[in-house]
Amino acid sequence: MEQGQSTETIGAIATPLGSGGVGIVRLSGPKSLTVAQRLFLSARQTFEAFKPYRLHHGWVTDVHGARLDEVLVSFMPGPGSYSGEDIVEINCHGGPAVVQAVLEAVLECGVRLARPGEFTLRAYLNGRLDLTQAEAVAEMINAPTASSLRLAGSKLAGGLGRYIRDLRQRLESLRVQMCVAVDFPEEEIECLAPEELQAGLEQVLVDIEAIMANFERDRYWRDGALVVLAGRVNAGKSSLMNAILGRERAIVTPIAGTTRDYLEEQVNLSGLPVRLVDTAGLRETDDLVERAGLSRSRELLEQADLVCVVLDSSQALTADDRALLQEAPNETTLVVLNKQDLPPHTETQEAVAAQGLPTVPAVAVEADGVDALIRAVRQRLVGERQEPEQGELVPNLRQSQGLAQAREELRALYDECRNGVPYDLLSVRLETACTILSEIIGEMTPAAVLEQVFGEFCIGK
Repeated sequence: MEQGQSTETIGAIATPLGSGGVGIVRLSGPKSLTVAQRLFLSARQTFEAFKPYRLHHGWVTDVHGARLDEVLVSFMPGPGSYSGEDIVEINCHGGPAVVQAVLEAVLECGVRLARPGEFTLRAYLNGRLDLTQAEAVAEMINAPTASSLRLAGSKLAGGLGRYIRDLRQRLESLRVQMCVAVDFPEEEIECLAPEELQAGLEQVLVDIEAIMANFERDRYWRDGALVVLAGRVNAGKSSLMNAILGRERAIVTPIAGTTRDYLEEQVNLSGLPVRLVDTAGLRETDDLVERAGLSRSRELLEQADLVCVVLDSSQALTADDRALLQEAPNETTLVVLNKQDLPPHTETQEAVAAQGLPTVPAVAVEADGVDALIRAVRQRLVGERQEPEQGELVPNLRQSQGLAQAREELRALYDECRNGVPYDLLSVRLETACTILSEIIGEMTPAAVLEQVFGEFCIGK
């Protein structure tokens, strides 16, 4: 799809699947108004035409004129709409059958079913959003906490796009001055001195480093963290998971090996989004299902941002406990001394202390014990940082990788400049860095990148 108005009209359900109070069917493209006029029967006898940006009450019909539902319909003409094209939204009752019937009526009028993210793709292609803003739309939809929502909102408002655009413009200015020196070497034109080029590059590099530091510092607030509860059977992992969630998610019994597969839940730890996983208890077993669960548990341990090694502090360490502690890396491990309501086992306390790993006491049956664990998890993941500041710009993984590539080009350019490499050769690296920054904001982005970005959207957005 090339930039500009599309000749196709697309339609999709814009609200989540399932029952709800309201369901929305959205259309975008040149036939949107025509389709609305064909399927809409106004409740007002004086109705003559759709007025832009207003809700019109009436009924939506099928192509044969049979009423499907009582609705509110809005018309938003392009270019002043979300996609930059004519948009119609049909607000009907939110039952699955109702919404599907309305969508089918729309499609029978020659409208094509939208692909994932196609409404936002059209907004990008029509200049309504840059690529960082388009990605922020998906981040807004998927934001699990208020903190991640604010981070996405800052990018949706265009803050990151402006920041990167400014970096590129400063590099383009240096590039123009370098080109003057290359194209007119014998003219008496004041050219950019190497010292000035180095000073300009240094400042751009400082600003790239600053925003990349935001990615590293705040990525858990934006993307969430994977926290895995690991340990031998009956150490109390499932009880702790239930206590953190505040409900009975995992089955808890005195029988060893009750959890044979892993259980995963999303949880908000005081604003920090976390994927909390309760893994199968570590032990030797001939049970094929349990062995498969143990294999998957070990994969999760390798992927985890934080591993909570849960130990029964009232019992001596087993061989499985010791093996897990030996394998645990200090930077991503928290030892949870569970069952503090029982008499402690001295050997266990001393053995854990000898490992030098950070520890936290926990009691699944007491609120204070669980709160201490939650505070310790947050401390290990984000330190003393409470929440990202209002308006802070945090790039996503794609954007951060692009910034890293631009940074490496500029670092190499800086070193080559200091070593006296001619400007005509230096300009190649500068052009490459400018191109990378342009790709981040979508001014010149390969089709494969666009397909990857918008393919992750839901249909209807």
